[in-house]
Amino acid sequence: MTDKKVIIRTQGLTKQYKDITAVNSLDLEIYEGEIFGLLGPNGAGKTTTILMLLGLTEPTKGIAEINGLDTIKETIKVKKTVGYLPDHVGFYEDMTGRENLRFVARLNDIKKEEIEDRIDNLLERVKLTNAADKKVGTYSRGMKQRLGIADTLMKDPKIIILDEPTLGLDPEGINDMLGLIAELARKDKRTVLISSHLLHQVQRICDRVGIFVDGELLAVGPIDTLGEKVFKDKNLTLELGISPVDDKLISLIKSINEDVKIRNEENRIFVESREDIRKELIKALSDNNYELLFLKQSGRDLDDIYSQYFCEKEGVKK
Repeated sequence: MTDKKVIIRTQGLTKQYKDITAVNSLDLEIYEGEIFGLLGPNGAGKTTTILMLLGLTEPTKGIAEINGLDTIKETIKVKKTVGYLPDHVGFYEDMTGRENLRFVARLNDIKKEEIEDRIDNLLERVKLTNAADKKVGTYSRGMKQRLGIADTLMKDPKIIILDEPTLGLDPEGINDMLGLIAELARKDKRTVLISSHLLHQVQRICDRVGIFVDGELLAVGPIDTLGEKVFKDKNLTLELGISPVDDKLISLIKSINEDVKIRNEENRIFVESREDIRKELIKALSDNNYELLFLKQSGRDLDDIYSQYFCEKEGVKK
């Protein structure tokens, strides 16, 4: 990704409220066309960072640039190139979805002859065509989120910033939203910045993530690279449900990597290893007529990474 254009950049970005430092010397680069996840607990400073990127609050010190534009000195230009979906989407609830989008189109000076076609296309894209002429007050949370995506796309932004886009959605709504977000980057070639505390959801679509705790960016990178860095001296743990569990099974696992540590707890097999042996193990089990009932690996996913960084920040030993 390093050969790509940097489209969002901050240097020493800081926001203080009297004695509270909400964001502390943030240095961040986000590349054109990627999905970047800014991840951390509530109160970590994620929303404050977004407000500074949008020019909606002025930093105490430092700079923020979007597409080469200073977010404070060139706020109007920034707003023309960035679409923003806040954590609580606001619409006129006594107006229909179509009417809300029409209102947004006029605010953004979209040519009158283009408005209706654009609205129809966006409503179809976010799967709201059948609800287009219903009042937004009757919409579910998921429907409002999808309408919010259509809202941000009305001005055809190059960059989209989403604050907690899956908050409060049911599993189907989450899948729909994540699929739509991925499409914005992969198909439309837009840059997407997601702020979230829901780690396991966001890791499914992000190219890179930043771990944000107490106003500080503790680590940045692809999830697998962060895992290797954080846990370079620690084993992966593979939990398996296999039938049958016999002496041959233990020997079979050892044949893949003799350095693994194996323990059997109530017919659940736990395998500790430095390397990921899942592919080889699944093949070996199949070839030897074992039935794989359950498989889970821990030690490198985003929850593990975040937990490690958070505990280090808080001074907690794991």
